[in-house]
Amino acid sequence: MTRAARTARLAVATGVVTTLLALAAAAVAPAGSAGPPGAPPPVGTYRLPLAGHADVVRPFEPPPERWAAGHRGVDLRASLGAEVVSPVAGIVTFAGHVGGRAVVTVTDADGRRSTVEPLAPAVAVGDLAVAGTPLGALTADGSHCAPTTCLHWGVRVGDDYVDPLGLLAGAGPIVLLPLDRPD
Repeated sequence: MTRAARTARLAVATGVVTTLLALAAAAVAPAGSAGPPGAPPPVGTYRLPLAGHADVVRPFEPPPERWAAGHRGVDLRASLGAEVVSPVAGIVTFAGHVGGRAVVTVTDADGRRSTVEPLAPAVAVGDLAVAGTPLGALTADGSHCAPTTCLHWGVRVGDDYVDPLGLLAGAGPIVLLPLDRPD
């Protein structure tokens, strides 16, 4: 296949994905809830990718430089076989293996990509998901929380990773208080 043909096929596929994302967002989002492209999602549009409460084993640690070491997501403690659900409404844009771990990525209507791993996927590329749709079951294969199990959840906005916990309902701005309060 020529380079021009591959480029044309990619353009068509991108248009189809964009249309599907817009349709999925319109079907599940209340009117007026979507912000401009690239804007942070409105509070409450994201949820934990696990049912119930989840303990954070390791928080988001952005690297000092884009190429440096860091932890580009959060690790959430969970039992082996726990149901992993979509943290946001969108379309499954990846379901496969990366570095020996099974990974699922859900892309929302604004192009933000939520990735969860390791899990036995119960979805396929192209599936539409509302927040809470089962994506699969947590596995131990490739988990970096051994000997226990945990789910790694990362969110990318463009080429940058953001703290997934900052996207959850109830996550407001950080407010610094003075150390010494006047009496």
